[in-house]
Amino acid sequence: MLTVNAIAATSATDPLVRTTIQRRDLGPRDVLIEIRYAGICHSDIHTVRGEWGEVPYPLTVGHEIVGQVTEVGAEVSKHAVGDRVGVGCMVNSCRECDNCKAGQEQYCLNGNTGTYASVDADGTITQGGYSTHVVVDEDFVLRVPVSIPYEKAAPLLCAGITTYSPLSHWKAGPGTKVAVVGMGGLGHMAVKIAAAMGAEVTVLSQTLGKKDDGLAFGARDYHATSDPATFEALRNGFDLIINTVSAPIDMAAYLGLLRLDGTLVSVGAPPQPLPVPVFALFGNRRSFAGSSIGGIAETQEMLDFCAERGIAPEVEVIGADAVNEAYERVLKSDVRYRFVIDVDSLR
Repeated sequence: MLTVNAIAATSATDPLVRTTIQRRDLGPRDVLIEIRYAGICHSDIHTVRGEWGEVPYPLTVGHEIVGQVTEVGAEVSKHAVGDRVGVGCMVNSCRECDNCKAGQEQYCLNGNTGTYASVDADGTITQGGYSTHVVVDEDFVLRVPVSIPYEKAAPLLCAGITTYSPLSHWKAGPGTKVAVVGMGGLGHMAVKIAAAMGAEVTVLSQTLGKKDDGLAFGARDYHATSDPATFEALRNGFDLIINTVSAPIDMAAYLGLLRLDGTLVSVGAPPQPLPVPVFALFGNRRSFAGSSIGGIAETQEMLDFCAERGIAPEVEVIGADAVNEAYERVLKSDVRYRFVIDVDSLR
């Protein structure tokens, strides 16, 4: 076992602390990664605060991981020492169910193995990227293009793929009108990616405070959802709505923004249920859907897409000792647009 420095949550209410965790010995198909940067996702906060269910404390979170390969198992063929690599929200799956065989490991019918808070193949609890090293099966390690700086690549492993996947699946592109709800870590990536795909993008945010950013990221229009006139003015206007917020929304009002056969896709996950008024779906034959991350192949596709088009998240790099403050700022929407931990500060 390898002992490495890390940051961990010890309860739902106490601050995260510096500690050490154990990484498994390198298996024949495993890759040892020296982590350089780890993004802070709102999911990390929901998890450590017990908002999504029981938590196996102490727990190290973080599923936006980038770094360099320092050692490989004897049977590894996809990665080599020195490679720039990343790890996202999952580190394994059954590989045998229909969904896994279709390259949709994120929807593994037997449950994929999350990067943290899951039971690993050896029976231990997986620990995430707020740490100096991680050991991962080569099939769940991504290649990070050289043109994307390490610190900007990290959020692509969750925020990037979480928005790319539904935009790709519901065919955002030239001739489609896409609305993005929320302009946070996920939202700003949805705007950039949808615009790069050729869609006409509108941002729907509580206020106009980030309007200049939204337009700079590629949006054609920007509206405040705190203004009731917004929902009347935009009614029946969109083919696709990507809801990125992790808070309740007025489903009837947002569904009313969809044109014929339009779809509202939620990628944000509020702790409480979202009531869906069925009659709002009947009008215009609207659909309400959810979308998780992408499979490994699609995640690599997303990384290559972003590299080719010069797309990267806006980040604020912090040291390990600033994580608790960063959590509070995320909850206040006081970040533009993703905190990324410089893991060198943990060594």
